[in-house]
Amino acid sequence: MFLIAGLGNPGKEYEDTRHNVGFMVLDKISEKLNTSINKVKFKGLIGDAMYKGEKILLLKPLTFMNLSGESVADAARFYKIPLENIIIIYDDMDLPTGRIRIRPEGSSGGHRGMDSVIYQLASDKICRIRVGIGRPDGRKDPINYVLGKFQKEEAEDIKAAIEAAADAALCIISDGVQKAMSIYNGFDAAQDRQKGKGSDLFDK
Repeated sequence: MFLIAGLGNPGKEYEDTRHNVGFMVLDKISEKLNTSINKVKFKGLIGDAMYKGEKILLLKPLTFMNLSGESVADAARFYKIPLENIIIIYDDMDLPTGRIRIRPEGSSGGHRGMDSVIYQLASDKICRIRVGIGRPDGRKDPINYVLGKFQKEEAEDIKAAIEAAADAALCIISDGVQKAMSIYNGFDAAQDRQKGKGSDLFDK
């Protein structure tokens, strides 16, 4: 069994914000697997599906970002999911908007949600997919930036990155993390703008 957790903040005011990219990727995965993430359990919303013979639990922690690990750890312990079968997806200001990076282990890089996951699971040997959201210009407050919504000009790149991150998570399950890294660690949405005109998520 695999656990894929997308990190974010619950509530209408946080919908579609940069800090909620993890939730957006989870929604894309659930769409690909034809399932819903709508059951309340483990301090979060969960859904489940089968993929390539593997059972997958999809989890959106509702603890708010800084306590995400409580929800992830509760689910992992209940189902006795080994660390190597856990995938965490979250936003990263250190990557330009539209890029993704996969790592099989390592530090949180200062991300509070991943900090909490590492603390609660007592290990940094946890696979993660980071989705780039870029950094604010000049002296803009980074907190307001991550809690702000994507601009229209970012829509196409972030939409493509969400799609790629969802595919990457499923690739990890079917083919392993090294294969997924070889395919997706070079992904840069700014260099791949042949698709569409962005998502109507950003026309609200």
